[in-house]
Amino acid sequence: MDRKHTRTVKIGDRVIGGGNPILIQSMCNTKTENAADTIAQIHRLEQAGCEIIRVAVPTMEAAKALAEIKKQIHIPLVADIHFDYRLAIAAIENGADKIRINPGNIGESSRVKAVVDKAREYGIPIRVGVNSGSLEKDILAKYGGVTAEGIVESALQKTALIESMGYDNLVISIKSSDVLMCVRAHEIISEKTDHPLHVGITEAGTLTSGNIKSSVGLGIILHEGIGDTIRVSLTGDPVEEVKTAKLILRTLGLRKGGIEVVSCPTCGRTRIDLIGLANKVETMVAEFDSLDVKVAVMGCVVNGPGEAKEADIGIAGGVGEGLLIKKGEIVKKLPEEELLPALKAELSAMAEGH
Repeated sequence: MDRKHTRTVKIGDRVIGGGNPILIQSMCNTKTENAADTIAQIHRLEQAGCEIIRVAVPTMEAAKALAEIKKQIHIPLVADIHFDYRLAIAAIENGADKIRINPGNIGESSRVKAVVDKAREYGIPIRVGVNSGSLEKDILAKYGGVTAEGIVESALQKTALIESMGYDNLVISIKSSDVLMCVRAHEIISEKTDHPLHVGITEAGTLTSGNIKSSVGLGIILHEGIGDTIRVSLTGDPVEEVKTAKLILRTLGLRKGGIEVVSCPTCGRTRIDLIGLANKVETMVAEFDSLDVKVAVMGCVVNGPGEAKEADIGIAGGVGEGLLIKKGEIVKKLPEEELLPALKAELSAMAEGH
C-alpha cells in the first residue's frame, strides 16, 4: 500500500516517518517512581516486540526515576506529561527520548516555550497529543460538540503554537474512543500536515472489546497509508497491546516476519481440546519471532491436512493421537501428548537453520 509522506523524526536510536517501518508503542502501567518495577515491565514488553515505550510522569520523583530506567532498557523512552511544565523539563534532563504534552493543559505560552526550549537544547521531539475528551470550549462551541474536524483543528492549533516558537521536531497524536470519528480525524489531518502521526484508538476497552475496536480503527487508518507509530490501548497487561499491534501490522502486510498461527473454529468432528492446544501453540511460538512461518492447528484428521496446506507446518488432532503436517503433507502420526513438543522441535530446527 502507498503510505502518506511524512517528515522523518529521530526518537532515541530509531527513526519514524519518511517511509520508515511503523513502530509499535505501548505504555507502562507501573508507578514510574518505582524504577525496578517499571524496568521489569519494559523488559517484558521488549521481549514481546515493543519498540517505543511511554511512561507517566506525574511527579518530580517519577521524572528523576527516568535516569535509572533509561540506563537499563533498550528501546526509546517517552515521558507522558500533563499540567506541570517543570516535569517536562525534568524528564528531558533525565534522559527522555521524547516527551508527550498537550500544550492546552501546560498553561501559559511562556511555560510551553520553556519546554520547547529544553527540547531544542537536548534535540528531542515533542509529541503533541490531543484526545477527543480534551477539546477546548471554543472548538466544542464552533462544531456543536466533539467532531473529527474539531479534534484536527485543536491539534493543528497546538502544533502551530510550537512551530511559532521555532521548533518543528514534532509528532502528532489525535485520538478518540469513537472509532469512525477517529478514522475521519486521521483522514483529515493527514491531508493538512506532513508531521509523523502516532495513531491509536483511545480508551478502547478490555481485551476483547479493545482488540476489536483497535483492529477495526487501526486497520482502516493504516490501510489508507496513514500512521508512523501505533499503540493498541487496552485495559489490561500492556504486553497484550504489543501482541495485537504486531498482528494488525502483519495482517495488513506492513510487517514481515514472526509466526502466524491459524486454527480452525472447532466443530462436531473435533476430538481433542483444540481451544487449549491452539492457545498453548500461540504462547509457545512467541519465542520463535525471528521466523516468518505460518503454523496451523487443526481439530481433526479428516480435513486437517487439506485445511493446513497453506501453512508451513501444522498439527491436527484425532482421538488420542494426531498428525504432524508440512505444506499439507502428513509427516508422521503421534500420540496427542507429543504433538506440541514435536511442533516445537520442528520450529527449533527451522530457527537454527534460519
